[in-house]
Amino acid sequence: MSSLHKSRIAEFQDILSEANISLEKLRELCFSGIPFEGGLRCLCWKILLNYLPVERTLWSSVLQKQRELYTQFLKEMIIQPGIAKANLGVSREDVTMEDHPLNPNPDSRWNTYFKDNEVLLQIDKDVRRLYPDMAFFQSMTEYPCLLILDPLNDFETLRKRVEQTTLKSQTVARNRSGVTNVSSPLKTLASNSLNEYEVLPNGCEAHWEVVERILFIYAKLNPGIAYVQGMNEIVGPLYYTFATDPNNEWKKHAEADTFFCFTNLMSEIRDNFIKSLDDSQCGITYKMEKVYSTLKEKDVELYMKLQEQNIKPQFFTFRWLTLLLSQEFLLPDVIRIWDSLFADDNRFDFLLLVCCAMLMLIRDQLLEGDFTLNMRLLQVKCSRGSSLVVLPLVTILPTSML
Repeated sequence: MSSLHKSRIAEFQDILSEANISLEKLRELCFSGIPFEGGLRCLCWKILLNYLPVERTLWSSVLQKQRELYTQFLKEMIIQPGIAKANLGVSREDVTMEDHPLNPNPDSRWNTYFKDNEVLLQIDKDVRRLYPDMAFFQSMTEYPCLLILDPLNDFETLRKRVEQTTLKSQTVARNRSGVTNVSSPLKTLASNSLNEYEVLPNGCEAHWEVVERILFIYAKLNPGIAYVQGMNEIVGPLYYTFATDPNNEWKKHAEADTFFCFTNLMSEIRDNFIKSLDDSQCGITYKMEKVYSTLKEKDVELYMKLQEQNIKPQFFTFRWLTLLLSQEFLLPDVIRIWDSLFADDNRFDFLLLVCCAMLMLIRDQLLEGDFTLNMRLLQVKCSRGSSLVVLPLVTILPTSML
């Protein structure tokens, strides 16, 4: 480790050891990248995403309260109706004439259970293929959820729930371009995802199953937005960062901590996922157009070339903006970009600058290419090079443009 890197780690440690952390100083330091050593990144992200307060004395009580709350969510939202768990403080009546699987009443818990299955099937499909080029999400977690996996309990894992689902209705995948992928859930799952990965031994679970649980609980608690395809790409880097924390005391709570950090992050970007807001000033269409207006001010030649070829920003910036570039770079680079993104006061304006920088890095190819070549260049994933190249270019794009 170089002396410069040691000095940088010491700077972080000094700021984070203060009784009342200066958020302004921490943001400035984090913007240039956060060291992984000592769990510094995990801790800084929790502060930058408003999960931990700047007062250190409050950390213990906040973490205990939030983690207990998440445990309560697990008890209330993962249990199948009809299973009594009085010993855990959760009581479910047995099936009765008033509430049974065929009850058409919208308030029926069984009715809710079956509707939840439709959301769960889409989540399951997406999380199983999260970062397929990495072994991490398919590997076994060191800290499985004992509340659910304890053999003395009758809790049903979401994975088992998907396997046992007997929905007869068709599943319609939600797509911002229109309704697509109408299919029978059982046929699709049986032929693809269920057998895609080796089943882990009893009492164990893969990291993707933890991500699935986080997204399912989020969907249950936020019925207005529920789950939209792509949210798994937002949870993935957050969970990976917390689940690889070198501090085991923090690592074992990665699921709960990820859930609340994801919830806080979604509170800032959820408008991107709500179709009815697309054309408003807080919607995704406005932000995509903002990428082009910023590019026009900085590189009018490139802007005019894209306009002449009728290459609209929604053809490629939709994914860049909604998924915070999580599909455009390898995971280590995504995490590095997010250091700066979370540290910036106007971090989603900063995201627009990164998008412009990405375009300028390939300006020569874009200026020479025709419509087909340029579209292929813009839509191909992980083609932008390292964030270590992109981020310095951002500094030449004045923030005053935004």
